[in-house]
Amino acid sequence: MILAAGQGPAVLLLHGIGGRASLWQPSLDALSPQYRAVALDMPGYDGDPVPDPLTFPLLAAQVVAVMGGLGLAAAHVIGHSMGGMVALELAATHPGRVRSLVLAATSAAFGGRDAGFRDAFLAARQKPLEEGRGMAGVAADLVPGMAGPAADPAAIPAATAAMATVPEAAYRAALRCLTGFDRSAALPGIAVPTLVLAGEADATAPPRGMARLAAAIPGARFATLPGVGHLLPLEAPVAFHAEVLDFLGGLS
Repeated sequence: MILAAGQGPAVLLLHGIGGRASLWQPSLDALSPQYRAVALDMPGYDGDPVPDPLTFPLLAAQVVAVMGGLGLAAAHVIGHSMGGMVALELAATHPGRVRSLVLAATSAAFGGRDAGFRDAFLAARQKPLEEGRGMAGVAADLVPGMAGPAADPAAIPAATAAMATVPEAAYRAALRCLTGFDRSAALPGIAVPTLVLAGEADATAPPRGMARLAAAIPGARFATLPGVGHLLPLEAPVAFHAEVLDFLGGLS
């Protein structure tokens, strides 16, 4: 699924592992008066075949293909969580396509490099599936713990409903893909304006890690949104979009 709104400089919106293009609707509404905002589903999330294996180079290539289909030579790229990783992959492998980066609640690498950590992560995230509870069970287990104390009350229901619609095969493929990500070495070479946004109460992508990410990118701007967790665009849409629009508005 591809959702688009507005006219002007292009802004691409890349969702996280449990997200969907539809969750970016508040951002489409906030950006479209000044920008051509485009949100897209990851491969397999809209019922299309899941690539095997799903890889970050493939995800970046999908973004480039969508841009080509829309006639976009380059765009500002906003990535949340795993979408931020895709944004980093795009900047590393297709730098001419990226005008700027907004990296929200994400990381430059998967959190653990040893096989034991990876296997434990995969087992925990897929436990509801192995128990036969489906993606609704995954969403019910994971989403409530992602939000901070100041979250918009609508955030958890919206994120839970969206995650429940992700096809199981696509979710499993995205999890496997996630565990192999590491673009840490590429950060010093990022040459586009970059905004790094953290949630103060985010246990998945903690502010201290986000601050290190920003420090590794030349000239990157870092900000923390108070009282919110991992779901920044949904938990604090006003503050999130204010930061994004101020950042984009300051670019020449």
